[in-house]
Amino acid sequence: MDHAQSPDRSGFTRRALLGTAGAGLLAGAGAGVAGAVALDRPGEASATAPGGTLGAARVPFHGEHQAGILEPQQARVQLAAFDLAEGVGRDGLRTLLQRWTGAAERLTAGESAEEADTQVALDAGPCSLTLTVGFGAALFDKAGLADRRPQALEPLPAFPADALDPARGDGDLFVQIGADDALVAVHALRVLQRQAAGTAALRWQSAGFARTPGATTRPMTGRNLMGQIDGTNNPAPGEDGFAAKVFCTAGPDQPAWLAGGSYLVFRRIRMLLDNWEALPLERQERVIGRRKSDGAPLGAPAGAGERTPVDLAAQGPDGALTIPADAHVRVAAPAANGGAAMLRRGFSYHDGLLPDGSPDAGLLFLAFQADPRKGFTPVQRKLSRGDGLSRFLRHEASGLYAVPPGVPAGGYLGQQLFD
Repeated sequence: MDHAQSPDRSGFTRRALLGTAGAGLLAGAGAGVAGAVALDRPGEASATAPGGTLGAARVPFHGEHQAGILEPQQARVQLAAFDLAEGVGRDGLRTLLQRWTGAAERLTAGESAEEADTQVALDAGPCSLTLTVGFGAALFDKAGLADRRPQALEPLPAFPADALDPARGDGDLFVQIGADDALVAVHALRVLQRQAAGTAALRWQSAGFARTPGATTRPMTGRNLMGQIDGTNNPAPGEDGFAAKVFCTAGPDQPAWLAGGSYLVFRRIRMLLDNWEALPLERQERVIGRRKSDGAPLGAPAGAGERTPVDLAAQGPDGALTIPADAHVRVAAPAANGGAAMLRRGFSYHDGLLPDGSPDAGLLFLAFQADPRKGFTPVQRKLSRGDGLSRFLRHEASGLYAVPPGVPAGGYLGQQLFD
């Protein structure tokens, strides 16, 4: 639950700081925290554009970094990965990325993709649509680019209690499609899938959701499916060292083509909601280390809120720690993990019931970082061994992707890799 601040819609630019009403997981979700830091929604909406103010909101496609990393978390997300067809090679991959770039430029502007457009979203505006692309490790060998594969794109280690389904993770090409309208997001994914026909096949797909902008009477941090306020302690743009935690710089073990890009860790984390909901409120709060009502740390006075500093040394009248030793906020704190941090951008999912009748629901965990070996991996090791919350979570799918930098005007996605 520890991630970003609440939005104030005060007219900041897309690079200005703002908190999200998103639904990540707690400050670690057994995976190194969750939720998302975000920026104010761009003020580019036209009063005459389709869809009114919310539908007309537009996020520029071109920029220093790919859109969908620093922007506000949208209400809906489509995540998917594709595998390259045999023999596609470098030229085939480049052609596909150029086609996807053309589609993304038009769709994020609220226009028809023209090529392969299904006309499903004809009546909607851009709805804050973003498309973010990442490269899996296997892509580099398949495309004849093995010498350009980043060292940090090594497989994630196995963690205790992982129950990963390979068919629902990994993949050569990853796409994150966010929008404030579900149909707009689905339409964009369908366009990309049709354009990839013969070049890359869909490997897996997951749909997620967060709080819709304007759903509350005032801007506030959202809650996850466990009912916890989720988004208090994410690194934020403007903080010292923020860029170094999230974006890559060229160096001995980071290729020049990835400078300005990032690494994305994806985890599908099922919440054992039946078990969690059977706990009394007091026990839930001790597992997390925060009050459920207002997100304030345990032991904080009445009137405190989620921004109240966490006092990890506080003791009760009996001398016991006010925040238990295995509480999520304690184990996930950057101070307990050598300062390791990530920019979390998670979405909830609910896909019905499993054969045993329990909910197939939880978190689509997304975390952007400059180096997963210094971010996700050490934090997840700590959480998987000592976080009381881990008893209520199951990591069921995983992926690691190199996210190339943004697309300059006239360029295309991943162009730096080929140049």
